[in-house]
Amino acid sequence: MLEFFKVTDLASVLKNAEAFTPVGMETVPLPESCGRVLADTLSADRDLPEFSRATMDGYAVKASATFGASDGSPAYLTVKGSVSMGQTPAFSIAHGEVCRISTGGMLPEGADCVVMIEHTEMLDDTTIEVYRSVAPGQHVVEVGEDFRRGQIILEAGQYLRPQETGLLAAFGQQTVRVFRRPTIAIISTGDEVVPIDSTPVPGQIRDVNSYSLSGQVLAAGGIPVRYGIVRDKYEALYETCRDALAGSDMILLSGGSSVGVRDFTIDVLTQLPDSRILVHGISISPGKPTILANTQNKAVWGLPGHVVSAMVVFKVVVQPFIARVAGLSPSQRQAFRIPARLSRNIGSAQGRTDFIRVRLTRDNDEYRAEPVLGKSGLLNTMVMADGLIEIDVNTEGLDAGAEVAVIPL
Repeated sequence: MLEFFKVTDLASVLKNAEAFTPVGMETVPLPESCGRVLADTLSADRDLPEFSRATMDGYAVKASATFGASDGSPAYLTVKGSVSMGQTPAFSIAHGEVCRISTGGMLPEGADCVVMIEHTEMLDDTTIEVYRSVAPGQHVVEVGEDFRRGQIILEAGQYLRPQETGLLAAFGQQTVRVFRRPTIAIISTGDEVVPIDSTPVPGQIRDVNSYSLSGQVLAAGGIPVRYGIVRDKYEALYETCRDALAGSDMILLSGGSSVGVRDFTIDVLTQLPDSRILVHGISISPGKPTILANTQNKAVWGLPGHVVSAMVVFKVVVQPFIARVAGLSPSQRQAFRIPARLSRNIGSAQGRTDFIRVRLTRDNDEYRAEPVLGKSGLLNTMVMADGLIEIDVNTEGLDAGAEVAVIPL
């Protein structure tokens, strides 16, 4: 086995993400674009809305005709007609005239606002009293007030949520060019690992990592492909990695990342064609023995075998790499964090970045982060946790009441 183990700080590891290129693109129907990453910057080909429309039920009017109107001194205005939904008014409004209009209706020429129906009273078929003055533009969405023709509406690399797909629908976009979802191969290694439908004998464990990592890949926008369990044999691991490279955009190997006589991960990654080791060891806890290789311009990870360590490393280290190859822009890759206050003192060692599992509780108008204590291999600590807090490499623990930023799990 190739023997070396030199830890790299977390910030330096994350910089390696830029070395990997995003996956290809594809065009999908608009209904299938939600949750995908936009591949092209899009501009408005028309004003939105294309006509001034009412945002309240009431009467379209020229604002100056209502100035000074009050309960004691109402304005008396002439009703000229009404605007049917979905139609262009065939008349205009002069000073002192109004027309009945519903929410979403097109304002006739001459009208510049809408007086709410609650502020009016019908005197007869042709006359109303108005008890409130209104300003120009009040209760109206003007032409192009949402988006102007030529304005950029969405940027390439943007994650498409329901609101973005709704915007595309408003512009009549029936198909959307998006980045492919990256395919992530997942390989479990170790003679002690058995399938989940087997009953482990003493010394064996079920293959938990394949399933926990698959769930994390799905949540990160990737497509997980499980390659099963590979025994501690160089040839078997080499062949599986070679097959996974041909059919995926990234590989996650769990187990075999620590220095040991039966750990073949480094040997295999070194011998694969066009491969070089970028990282062997990260100054974080948990997850120090993590490996990263650039193999044929694909990230290949050697993750710890302990499920908790593997999941933490995925969240704080691997996920940003998936975001990069998935096409997300740098601004979209910034991790969302929840502000909270630490409920108790927590220790940490200088020289490494510690990630502490915490449970969030509500305390009046703020969150409290309660550390979930337990050994790194205990699954219950992840099940109980709502997120992680980061203790900086140069910090010796945090005091109760300290402000922290929680990375949601």
